[in-house]
Amino acid sequence: MRRRHDLTVFGVLLAVAAGVTACGGGGSSSANGPVTLTLLEYQKPRADAVAALLPKFEAAMAAKGKTVHVKLIRDILPDDQFKTKITQEYNAGDAPDVTDYGATYIPGFAGAGYLLDLSSYLTKWSDWQTFFPQVRKQIVQPDGKIYSLPHEANTQSIFYRADVLQRLGVSTAQPKSWPELLARLEQIHAKTGKPAMVLPAGTAWGDGTFGEGFLNVMLGASSQFYNPNDKKWIVKSPGLTQTFGLYAELVKANILPVQALLNPEPWQPTKYVDFPKGVLPVAAQGTWGWRYDWGPQGSAPIPGLFQKVRTWGYPALDGGQPYAVSSVGFEYEVTAKTKYPDQAVELAKWLSSGSAMAQQLVAVGAAAPRSGIEQIAPYSAQPYLVATEKQFATSRSFPPRPGQDQISQAVGQATEAILTGKSDGPSAATAFAKSVGELLGPDQVEGGS
Repeated sequence: MRRRHDLTVFGVLLAVAAGVTACGGGGSSSANGPVTLTLLEYQKPRADAVAALLPKFEAAMAAKGKTVHVKLIRDILPDDQFKTKITQEYNAGDAPDVTDYGATYIPGFAGAGYLLDLSSYLTKWSDWQTFFPQVRKQIVQPDGKIYSLPHEANTQSIFYRADVLQRLGVSTAQPKSWPELLARLEQIHAKTGKPAMVLPAGTAWGDGTFGEGFLNVMLGASSQFYNPNDKKWIVKSPGLTQTFGLYAELVKANILPVQALLNPEPWQPTKYVDFPKGVLPVAAQGTWGWRYDWGPQGSAPIPGLFQKVRTWGYPALDGGQPYAVSSVGFEYEVTAKTKYPDQAVELAKWLSSGSAMAQQLVAVGAAAPRSGIEQIAPYSAQPYLVATEKQFATSRSFPPRPGQDQISQAVGQATEAILTGKSDGPSAATAFAKSVGELLGPDQVEGGS
């Protein structure tokens, strides 16, 4: 599933909103008489799934003696257009009561005062302790508060065509180190004469270069990337240099499909054409790939998907055990200016529980962020999603932080310089540090020039 986010417009719009004062609940939470909430979904699969659930939520409230109606707003938009529009609505004070979007948006929106603090609601909710510790940890914002309720999670791994590797005589065992994986990729290249792996890189992939490629490798290094104490990005470290160096090594060995990565929509020829054909047999990918990319109703279905495609964990640059990268997917957020905060939170909690969560997870191909859902249909009938949950305990993760759009932009530029042969690993690392310092300012970075 393509998940691209605009890298520049958000900062401009937030600057406009700098004078907005957060409202900790725009009205009474105990409205007399019927209450009507608005819920916004901007992706069709999610909107379709929620539309079928809302009458059940209204019935559940009626059984408690409460009249709560929910108006579903279907605003099907690309990510960047949605982000622009919802920012404008937050700034104007007319955003929906509840909105559903990805974790990377939340630091900026919370920092601007747009979102209701859910901390007290969640700590009083008995179900909250069933959410996996890794998930609960990831959604805490730098101010120590929680502004969202996750209803899905994902892991990212290295997906590979087992059928192709077996035909080529290349081992399918879990690589224990990057040198071991590189040796296999070089074997594949030697036998096919073509690139062996797609790892997002360059500017055309948007923020996927950072969130679906670079970060996954960087998390295997022992270097810290963000200092939570002073809330600054660490832009010079051995781990960053190692990661850029690995990209340079992959390019030098003709492992990466450089030309495809430099073209518009680089995921099309790589993940949607060459991987399904078995021509490019190794790909950085996430849980969503099982459904959105290669499943029967996906963008590029692979017949016999679960027999042909398997996964490896990322080898660790620091010598640790191979790992998956876990992340929180979409989350429900309540606008700070809602007139009905209690009811809005109740809606988010209900949609993040039991059968309602199970149905949404299957619709989008995501894993449950909490225990207990694995026993509920239709999720219980998706073994590849249930198995993902077992990776959370040993996975590595990085919670989105303010300024991540600029970090993503700088990574895209630095890796593109590697793709085009203008930079090697160390020079790309130096350029990255300089670029982030200019984009964020010296007060938000450590180690910048």
